[in-house]
Parts: sequence; C-alpha cells; structure tokens
Amino acid sequence: MRNEERNVSEVIAAVTTQEQISNNEIIVLDDNSTDSTKELLARYTNIRVLDGAELPQGWLGKNYACHQLVAHSSGELLVFLDADVRIAPQAVAAAIVSMESWGWDFISPYPRQDATTFVERLIQPLLQWSWLSSVPLRFAENTQFTSMVIANGQFFIVRKDAYLSSGGHKEIRSEVLDDLELARLLVKNGFKGGVANGSSIAQCRMYNSASELADGYTKSLWRAFGGVAGTIVVALYLTLTGIAPLVLALSGFPIAWLGYFLIVGSRLIAGVKVKSTLSSALLHPLSIVVLLLLTIRSWIFKSRGTLTWRGRKVA
Repeated sequence: MRNEERNVSEVIAAVTTQEQISNNEIIVLDDNSTDSTKELLARYTNIRVLDGAELPQGWLGKNYACHQLVAHSSGELLVFLDADVRIAPQAVAAAIVSMESWGWDFISPYPRQDATTFVERLIQPLLQWSWLSSVPLRFAENTQFTSMVIANGQFFIVRKDAYLSSGGHKEIRSEVLDDLELARLLVKNGFKGGVANGSSIAQCRMYNSASELADGYTKSLWRAFGGVAGTIVVALYLTLTGIAPLVLALSGFPIAWLGYFLIVGSRLIAGVKVKSTLSSALLHPLSIVVLLLLTIRSWIFKSRGTLTWRGRKVA
C-alpha cells in the first residue's frame, strides 16, 4: 500500500475473513506512505506489516513492493491483491479451486470494474470488453501464445515455485504493465494460466475522479499496444469499428447503422458477462474518442519524460 488510507479498513476486513482456506498468512507492505496508511495498519494484530525499502534504481514501485512481499512469504501459493479490490469471503478459495481443476500454475480472476462518474462509465467497461471481443480465450489458454495472454494484477494467484523459477518481478522490474508482463513471463517459461471472469467474487473501483482516471491511464497506455506502430494500428482499428460507423450512419449511409449496433451489441454482451456498466454502451464512439485522447496524452508525457504515478517517475 502506498498512500491508501481510504482503502485500509475495507481491504483488510475482506482478506481476514476469507473462508475455506487455512494455514495462510497475510502480509501488507507499506510503501513509504505519507498519509495515515501506516498508522491504520498498526491497529491490526492479525496481519504482518512490512516497511517498504527505498525504491532502487531501475525498479517501478509496485513491482518492487511485490518483490519484497514474496521475499517475506512462506506459502506455496502467492495471492497478490491491490488495496482497492474487494473480494467475497470465498474468493481466494474459489480461485484456487478453479486454478487447480484447470491444471494452471497461475490465475488472474478479473474483478468487476465499478464505475460511478460519467468518465468512469465511459472508460472502465472497455477493459473487459477489449479482451472479450478480441482474444479467443479458449484458444489462447490451450496454445499459451504469449501475445494472447491476458491478466490483471488487481487479483493474481500464482504457484510460488513457478514464480521464482521464472524470475518473478525482478525480471519485469521496469514494466509499467506488470500484470501482463508477469503472466507472459510465466507462459514463456512453460507455465500455464490465464484470465478468468472474477466479477462474482471480486470488485474494484480503480479511480475516484476523472483526474485520477486520466493520470492512471496516461501512465501506461503508451505501453499497452507494444509501441508506436502497434498504437497506430489499434487506433485505426478502434476508429474504423467504433467511431466511423456512427459518423457514416449520421451522414446518410443507412447500412452503417448495422456496424454501430453490432459494436454496441458486443459491449452489452460483455457487460452482462462480467457485470459491467451497461449504460454507456450506446456511447461507445465517445468512449473510443476519450480512450484515443488518453493514449495521445500518454505518448506526449512519455516523450517529455514526465510520466509519474503516486509521486514517482514512471518512464
């Protein structure tokens, strides 16, 4: 946790009331917080609290925090959980059962993404929609191509031996998309796993304002599509499928309405599947416009070397 005073009580309550698991340990790292996070954590006697070391050169904050947590852990399974995630009492047990029944070495149960403000409702549903509509998940799980691996570090479970033999966060120390890169690292080293619909057992509100959302996406969108060329290709694809149909339909091309309603339909299907916000599906073109603007902003900040998160330089 780094400056997570608003999340301490709820997330600790969630992890300390997990059911159907035993012989577990709960370790929390206070990552040099400047708010009351450390004082709030000190009230709990059923968790172990670590003081995070100063961030070394070449590491990003979350990656180094996870690296330290693993070094102090003794379990056979590592369960990484972000402070803003709320999990149901059976969440960890259910995820482990699924992982073991599928013969996986890691699992990423994707939490339901809660959205309250208008901008959140525009952008957050795109997270799950993007991989549900573009990645053949069953094929990806069976073939384990690294390019098709999907993961979310908000709630991530991995066998400790697989994590360590792959190099763990030390191998991805400077990666801003640590969740994707960790999953790809594991697959690259021969381990199996993938994303799962965790909307019934976990939920997360990533950002509490439009400015937080803008800063959060700005820090990482430059890396999301592999580079400049990948960003251009994805931007063109999103424009052609998400914006052009409505523009053409309103310009007098009736057939274009089919494209618009098909893309809206895909948003609705994804939303129902993962219990996401449905109200902004009809505004999909506007969602894509905002996403593209955030991507441009991310690349501008990247080129200037001014990307930061939680008071630390990202890239």
